[in-house]
Amino acid sequence: MELIDRKEITVRFSEVDSMKIVWHGHYLKYFEDGRESFGNKYNLGYMDVYKHNVMIPIVKVTCDYKKTLVYGDTIVVETRFVNSEAAKISFEYSIYRKGDEEIIATGSTMQVFLTPEGELILTPPPFFIEWKKYWKLI
Repeated sequence: MELIDRKEITVRFSEVDSMKIVWHGHYLKYFEDGRESFGNKYNLGYMDVYKHNVMIPIVKVTCDYKKTLVYGDTIVVETRFVNSEAAKISFEYSIYRKGDEEIIATGSTMQVFLTPEGELILTPPPFFIEWKKYWKLI
C-alpha cells in the first residue's frame, strides 16, 4: 500500500523575493505543509508522535528545483511516505503547479526518533510499528 497526501497552497506575496519569484527557502516550508497535511490525514502528526513521548527531528533534507513559482500560483504538494524497516520516517515530495501540472520541485526528508532527553532510538517505537500495521505497511 502507498500512502500519499496532496495539499493545495497558493503562493503568498510574502514568499516572493526581489526577483518576484518564490525564495528558495520557502520550498522547505511547502514540504513542512505537506508533512502536516499527511500527518493529519494518516494520524502521524507531530502531536500524534509526541503523545508517545517521542520526538522526530528532521536530520536530512533534499530539494531539487526545476521551475520557478510566482505570487498567486497555486501549487499541489504531493507527500509520499517511504516505507523502511529502519527507525526513521522518510517522505518524498513533488510540487506541481496546479493547472499545467508542471513539476516545480522534488525533494525528500528523513526524521529520526529521539527520547525527550535527545537520545536516538535505534529501533522503531511500538506505536510506529502499530501505525504501520494499521496502514498495512508490514
